[in-house]
Amino acid sequence: MTATQHAVIRGDREAVDAARLLAEEAREGAAERDANRVLPWSLLDRFSAAGLAGITVPRAHGGADVSVKTLVEVFIELADADPALAQIPQNHFAVMERLRLHGTAEQQAFFYPRFLAGDRLGNATAEPGDKRPNEHATAIRPDPAGRGYRITGRKVYSTGALFAQWIPVSAVDERGQGWVVFAPRESAGIEVIDDWDSFGQRTTASGTVVFDDVPVDALYAFPSAAQVKGLDTTSSVSQLIHAAIDLGIARRAIADTIRMLKANANPARGSGARSATEDTLTLREIGKLKLHYTAAEVLLTRAAQAADAARVAQDQALIEQTLIAVTEAKILTTEISLEAGSKLFELVGTHSTLNRYALDRHWRNARTHTLHDGVRWKYVALGQYHLNDLIPDPWAFGHPYRPRVAAE
Repeated sequence: MTATQHAVIRGDREAVDAARLLAEEAREGAAERDANRVLPWSLLDRFSAAGLAGITVPRAHGGADVSVKTLVEVFIELADADPALAQIPQNHFAVMERLRLHGTAEQQAFFYPRFLAGDRLGNATAEPGDKRPNEHATAIRPDPAGRGYRITGRKVYSTGALFAQWIPVSAVDERGQGWVVFAPRESAGIEVIDDWDSFGQRTTASGTVVFDDVPVDALYAFPSAAQVKGLDTTSSVSQLIHAAIDLGIARRAIADTIRMLKANANPARGSGARSATEDTLTLREIGKLKLHYTAAEVLLTRAAQAADAARVAQDQALIEQTLIAVTEAKILTTEISLEAGSKLFELVGTHSTLNRYALDRHWRNARTHTLHDGVRWKYVALGQYHLNDLIPDPWAFGHPYRPRVAAE
């Protein structure tokens, strides 16, 4: 397969197999890329060439239409190898869910072949000052020439924009209504600034994008989720991918902990053990880590299956149940990724901090990635659901809850 040829994945198992092959390649050099901030351009080309960019395209349009459960498996595999590589296409699939649900037939016919050919979507949503989406300063206005729209604004935390062919940008029109516009990456007036300097997820290029009176075709514009009545599965799919990334980080951190304990670590002073693998307290902590990982994995799988059922039925009660299942999974995947990255040092000891092992990247990546949304508030959401019959509303900008359908 040449650089200009792209595979078309036909089924769920094929998608996971392709992800595993890419993960094997990505694992080689992941620590060096992190240490020296080497951006994964070639790996993203391989991602597209393998057909992974099109795995959620509906079968009617020539895609595999893989399940959400499979999508989660794909991201766990990628994040296990390099969580920065996994995060780059996260928004690609989150936005594709919106295209599937709310795109017109003309928009789907235009974009789906491009994704099957390897095009990738980036991200330009957040704005300086942590503004709510309905308060964004990025403006969308009709093109004076009548050829579509013009976009002007500045975005931050724009993961994947540097590597994308299309940049979904959120903007607000003169009536205060929100839009998402797929702006071609090479459009006049777009400047992608590689100014991301976090201590974790260092190669996601989650920097700044400036839109200076950028012309965009009307075909590329979609109403924002806030304009769509009722709940849908777009938020759940997005959050499940984030959770899968966290679980992949945890899986690799635990594997490296076990490997180091077997090969390099000494028993703790006072344990009386002859080796680290015979240290009773170490055995207990490894048991806890694996138990917590399994619990997070089970909840994530259950939430993904709930999302699959809700996607088919498009039933509000099922969508609500999925939101709660995703909330539960997101809590545990966040906690295990942080726990695993931290316990590694406690259990392996000083040897684990040596730069040549680059094991600190697991905790740094987990700590950075899990800051996407406040898990502390997800406990509150569960309490609201069980005590007050309220469901979290992902697109609400005032009171973030709505009455449960089942309780009406």
